[in-house]
Amino acid sequence: MRGNTARLGCDIGGTFTDFVLIDGETGALSVEKVLTTPADPATGIFDGVGQLERATPGFLARAATVIHGTTLVINALIERKGSRTALLTTRGFRDVLEMRDELRYDVYDLQLEFAPPLVPRRLRYEVGERVGARGQVIEPLDEAALPALLQAIRAEGVGALAVVFLHAYANPDHERRVGAWFACHAPEIAVSLSSDVLPRIKEYQRTSTTVANAYVKPRVAAYIGHLEDGLRARAFPGDLYIMQSSGGVIEAVNAKAFPVRILESGPAGGVAASRWWGTLAEEPDLLCFDMGGTTAKLCAVVGGELLVTDEYEAARHQHFKKGSGIAINVPVLDLLEIGTGGGSIARIDRLGLMKVGPQSAGAVPGPACYGRGGTEPTVTDADVVLGILDPDHFLGGEMRLHRDAALAAVAAGVGGPLGLAVEAAAGAIHDVANEDMAAAARLHLAERGQSAEGLTMVAYGGAGPVHAFGLAEKLGLRRILVPPAAGVMSALGMLVANVAVDRSRTMRRQLAAVDLAELSEALRELEADAGALLPQDQARPTRVRRTAEMRYAGQGYNVLVDLPVAADWPRFAVEDLRAAFEASYRRGFGRVYPDVAVELVNLTVALEQEPPEPWMPTLLAPADAPVETARRTSRLVHLPGREAAVCPVYDRYRLRPGHVVEGPALVEERETTVLVGPGARLEVDRYGILVITLAAGDAR
Repeated sequence: MRGNTARLGCDIGGTFTDFVLIDGETGALSVEKVLTTPADPATGIFDGVGQLERATPGFLARAATVIHGTTLVINALIERKGSRTALLTTRGFRDVLEMRDELRYDVYDLQLEFAPPLVPRRLRYEVGERVGARGQVIEPLDEAALPALLQAIRAEGVGALAVVFLHAYANPDHERRVGAWFACHAPEIAVSLSSDVLPRIKEYQRTSTTVANAYVKPRVAAYIGHLEDGLRARAFPGDLYIMQSSGGVIEAVNAKAFPVRILESGPAGGVAASRWWGTLAEEPDLLCFDMGGTTAKLCAVVGGELLVTDEYEAARHQHFKKGSGIAINVPVLDLLEIGTGGGSIARIDRLGLMKVGPQSAGAVPGPACYGRGGTEPTVTDADVVLGILDPDHFLGGEMRLHRDAALAAVAAGVGGPLGLAVEAAAGAIHDVANEDMAAAARLHLAERGQSAEGLTMVAYGGAGPVHAFGLAEKLGLRRILVPPAAGVMSALGMLVANVAVDRSRTMRRQLAAVDLAELSEALRELEADAGALLPQDQARPTRVRRTAEMRYAGQGYNVLVDLPVAADWPRFAVEDLRAAFEASYRRGFGRVYPDVAVELVNLTVALEQEPPEPWMPTLLAPADAPVETARRTSRLVHLPGREAAVCPVYDRYRLRPGHVVEGPALVEERETTVLVGPGARLEVDRYGILVITLAAGDAR
C-alpha cells in the first residue's frame, strides 16, 4: 500500500465490531471482527485496529480515510444516557414536547402512556419573541432576558440547549442571535438551533428532533473526539467520516454538529452495500436482510433506489406501535429493526409458549456457547446444537464455542419445559426466530405497498446467511445473494457509500401563487448550504437532486416530486410542477383530482459525491477444478422441520465461478456460515457472490 490509499470501514454492533480494510493500490480486501466493548465502544475499535496492524503492519499510517458506523446515538436515546438538556422556546410554547401531535397511538388503551420528554418541564424555558408563518417579526427577541436564563441553566447543570422558536423555519434570525450569544457567553454549552437541525413546519416534530440532537450532541462530540485522538495517536493521517442513517457518509465535524442524522448509521451501511452488490449482480429489487448478534434488520431496495423516509421514531414506548416514540424527522432508510439476533434469548412464557427475543445475551456475557458465563439458551446456541455452526471454526477458529454449554442451555431452558429432545428444541428456536422475522417482514412490506414476490434477498451479518434460507422459504422468495465478506457487510457498505448531504426548508405556497424566481433562488441557497458541508474536492463530481414535497390543499400527507436540474429551470413552468406532482400522486394512489388546488410545502436539495477511491471487486477466474476440491469436511445437521442429514461443508474461499453446490450443504467463511437448504442450488458468480436458488413452491 504505497501512499495514502488504504480505506478502513468500521461498524459497531451489539455483539461484534466489524472491520473491512481495502488496499487502494491492489483492491485487496481484509476483514476483522472483535467483540464489542459496551462500556467504551472506542476500545473495541482500537482492539480491531491493533489486530489489523499485526496482519498488515503500518496500514493505518497509510490510510486515507476511516469510515465509522455507530449505535451510540440510538442507544443514548433508548437508555436515556444523553446530556442534561434545556429547551428555550417562544413564550406560550413550553409544553409542545408533552402535547406532542395530540394523537393517541392506541385509541383503545385507557392506560395509554408516553415516554417522558427528554427535557423535563422545569428545564423548559420561555422567552419573549414571535415570528409569523411568513417570516414577519411580530414581537422582537427579548435579548435582555438571556443572562438570567444562562444563570438558571448553569445552576441546573445543563450541558446542552435546544432553541426552538415558533416559525423559525420561515425566519431564523432570532434563533441565530441566541446561538451567537451563547457561543460568546457560554461556549461550554452545546447549542442546537431548530433552523439548522430541521427548518420545516410541524411544531412538535421540529421541537422533538432538535431536542434529540441537543441531548446527544455533547456525548457524540466527546466520543468522536476520543476516536479521532486515538487514531491520530496511532499515526492515522487521513480523514474520519461517519455513516448517516440515510445511506451516505459525512465528515466527522458535521456528525458532531448534527448527531441526530447518524441514528441508524450501522444498518445503513449494510443496505448501501446490498444495493451496490445488487447493481453488480443486475438485481435492482432487493430485500436486504441483516442479522447480527442482537437484532435483525430488513429493508427493501426498489428499482435500485434506497427507500428513505423522514418520519422516524426512536425509543418507542410500545415497540410496534407507531406514535409511541420520540419523533425524529431527518432522512432515515426505511428499514425495520426487530429484536431477533444470534444472542436473542429463548424462553417459555406463562402460557407455555416459546418466545425468542427481544432480550439478548449481547456481548457480555453472550450466548452460553461463548463460555463467558451465559446460561440462557440463545439462537446461536440452537444453531450450534443443530450442527449448522462448527464450534471449532467460529471466527475461523479464533474463537472456540462450547457445544456442551449450548446443549445444557437449550435442554434446560426449552427442551425440558416443552418435553422435547434437545435437537428438536434447538430446531424450534431456529424456526421461531425465522417466523418472527418473516411476520415482521410481511407487515413492513405491506405497509409500504410492497410484496415479497419478485424480490431477491441479500443476506449478511454474522447470522444472516445462517437464517436466510429459512426466512426466504417462509416469504416465498426464490433467490438469495450472499456477497463476499457478508459477515462484515455493514462495514464494507461504509466504504462503497457516497458522501452525501442534504438541506431542506419549508416554503409553503399555493402552487398557483408560486413565484418561480423565488423558488429557484431558494433551491440555489439550499444547494449552496449543502455544498458547504461536502469535502471541497473539485476533482470529484457532485450529483444534485432537487425535490419538493407537495400535496392537495387540505391534505396532511405530502408527495415527493423530483424537480429539474438548475440548467433546465428557466424552461420550467408552474404547469410543469403540477404535472410532475400529479404523475407522482397517480403512482402512489392511482388517481388525481384536477379540480383541487395543489400546495407546495417543503424543498430539499441533496448532494452526493462518489468515494475518492471507488472499489471494485476482483473478477474471479473460472473454476479449474471440480467443486469437490473446495469441500472441507461433512457433518450431521439437524435441519429445522426436516430429517437430520449429513451435509457437505465447503470452504468459501476455495469456491470459484462455475462451481455448483446442491443443498443441503454448508459453506463456511471466517465471519459467517451459509446454510443451503434441501432442494436449493448454489452457484458462484464472477464476483464471488453466492447465488442461491430455492426450489419452486409455496411459502412455508
